[in-house]
Amino acid sequence: MNDTFLKACRGEDVDYIPVWLMRQAGRYLPEYQAVRGQVDFLTLCKTPELAAKVTLQPVDILGVDAAILFSDILIPVEAMGVHLEFSEKKGPILGEPVRTKSAVEKLIVPDVEDSMPFVLETIKILRKELEKKVPLIGFSGAPFTLATYMIEGGSSKNFLNTKKMMFQNSGLFNYLMKKLTKTVIAYLSGQIIAGAQVVQIFDSWAGILAPDDYKAFELPYVKKIVSSLKKLHPDTPVIYFVNDCAGVLKDAKKSGADVIGIDWRIDMKDAAKKLGKKVVVQGNLDPCALFLPKEKIEEKVQEILKKAEPAKGHIFNLGHGILPETPVENAIVMVEAVHKYGKKS
Repeated sequence: MNDTFLKACRGEDVDYIPVWLMRQAGRYLPEYQAVRGQVDFLTLCKTPELAAKVTLQPVDILGVDAAILFSDILIPVEAMGVHLEFSEKKGPILGEPVRTKSAVEKLIVPDVEDSMPFVLETIKILRKELEKKVPLIGFSGAPFTLATYMIEGGSSKNFLNTKKMMFQNSGLFNYLMKKLTKTVIAYLSGQIIAGAQVVQIFDSWAGILAPDDYKAFELPYVKKIVSSLKKLHPDTPVIYFVNDCAGVLKDAKKSGADVIGIDWRIDMKDAAKKLGKKVVVQGNLDPCALFLPKEKIEEKVQEILKKAEPAKGHIFNLGHGILPETPVENAIVMVEAVHKYGKKS
C-alpha cells in the first residue's frame, strides 16, 4: 500500500508530497454522476456498496494518495433526531430548528452502530478494496459547524440565529455543543474502529467567528474531540480543516490536531509561519484555480509547494471542495504536478 499520506500526517519524511482533494468523490466526475443518477443523495450516502463505489472512483481516475469516505457531515445530526433532507437547489434542509432548551434536550447522543451502521459498513468494504492502494480518511463536521445547520435549519448567509443563541443564551448554546461534541467523538471513534486510518474534522463555518468568539465557543470543544480520540486511538492522525482560517489560525493550532487544513484565502507562506514546526499543514489551492490553463495550474502548484517548505510537513489539497464544474483533466494535471514537483531530492 502507498502509505506516503499516512507518513505525511505524522510529520515523517516522505519521498514526495502527497495529495488528495476535498469532495474528490463528487459531481465533477461523470462516473459519479452515473451512480448518483440512480438514487437520491441521502440514499447514496446510506447504501454501503454505492458509497464505496464512488469513494473509489477518484483514487483510480485521479491517482490521489488517499481516499475519503463518501458521506455527508450532517449524517450524525440526523442520527441525533433532527429531520434531514437535501434539496437540489437549496442544499440541506433540516426539520424544526434547534433553538430552545426543550429542543436541545430532545437530541440524543446516538449509538453509532445502531443508528449509522451504513457508514461503518462502507468503511469495512473500502478497507478491503483499498488494501493495496491508499489509506482511507473518515470524517465528521466540527461541533460549531454542525450547530449552525441545526440552529439555522439549513445554510445561512449571516448565521443570525446561531450568534443570537451564542450571545444571548450561552448556557443553552454550550449545552448543544456538549451533546454535539460527545456525538462527534463517538462517531469518529466508530469510524476508526471500523477501519478509517485518518480522520478529518471539517469546520466549514469556523471563519464566521471573531477570534475571541472562536476561542470561547468552538476551540474548547474541538480540543476535547482531539484529546479524546488521541486517548482512544493514539496511532490515528487527526486533521482539522478550518475554513476561512486566517483570523483564527494561531488558536486552531492549539486544537491538538496532527494536521491543520487551511483554505485558499491565506498565503501558504504566512500559514506555515503561523503554524510553526509542531503541525503538518494541508492545502491550499483555490478550487477555481483548476479552471486555469494547464501550465498555470502547474505554476500555482509549484508556488504552494515552495511556500509550504518551512512547515513540519505538507499534504497538498484544495482550499475547499472541488467544484462540480471542474474539468476532470485539470484535476489530473494538478495531482500529477504535485507528484512531479513535490518530489524530495
